[in-house]
Amino acid sequence: MTATISLSPILEDRLSSTTSSSLRLSLAPVGAAPALLDGAWWPRSRDLAAELPILTAVLDPLWGRITRVTVNPTQWPILPRKVPVAGHVVKVGWFLAEQDAHELLLLSYRTGRWNLLVVPPWTDPVMASWLMAAASDPRGTSTASRLMEEAVRLRTASETDRAREAVWDSEGGQGARDPAARPRIAGVMAEGAVELVHPSRPAPALMRM
Repeated sequence: MTATISLSPILEDRLSSTTSSSLRLSLAPVGAAPALLDGAWWPRSRDLAAELPILTAVLDPLWGRITRVTVNPTQWPILPRKVPVAGHVVKVGWFLAEQDAHELLLLSYRTGRWNLLVVPPWTDPVMASWLMAAASDPRGTSTASRLMEEAVRLRTASETDRAREAVWDSEGGQGARDPAARPRIAGVMAEGAVELVHPSRPAPALMRM
């Protein structure tokens, strides 16, 4: 379950001055047992130097100052060693075999660490919505890569089902269809919105910037 939080005027000004597009972010609440992922981030490009300041503008007030991130270099063509963000610098590291290819690890000095699923920028909105909801589930037990594989499987099943229905309808077939037998990827996130989830609150919603 998720809940929105209110943005302070200072944070709103910081976001508006950083980017003309809203941040696409979904964070999980703290569950009874720790999940493998703390949420999902859907950047608009693979330019870490451009995308990271937008992300930290929101996360710094929530989690404490982000001081270091690590990524898998297979998903990021250019890896700067340091990225200037809102008055401080975030150090960037990378792990090839040790880190999930679709995961971003964030470290906050003396506060903690968090793992976010990174939704590829070119992902279609329906799949991205499903991924962000799944990664924000505090009961989740899947890795970032496993969620990506599951989203592809669901999309393929949905497309196959629609193709069969189109053939059936073109041949004049009509009748009852069982929706439960056809897996769908539910769309839960609107384009141009920021989904911010407070770790201690229980109700889901979507915040528009």
